Amino acid sequence: MEFKNPELKKKVETALEEIRPFLQKDGGDISLLDVDDATNVVKVQLEGNCANCSINQMTLKAGVEYTIKQHAPQIEEVINIEA
Repeated sequence: MEFKNPELKKKVETALEEIRPFLQKDGGDISLLDVDDATNVVKVQLEGNCANCSINQMTLKAGVEYTIKQHAPQIEEVINIEA
């Protein structure tokens, strides 16, 4: 997939690399699907144990979204796209 704003994508990827070890520790992972710089929405896919975890929405908001917003404050929301 081609991203319109490579600088924003890089910031989001840096944030995901920061949080990925915590997800992997619990047998999960995360993939970046899209960064929409028009709506400032990031689409990700939680994988492994994170995909089926009962608290994955808390992980998504309190962990992933928070970390991404630290690196890219213009991001409004992070959405998990289920497989």
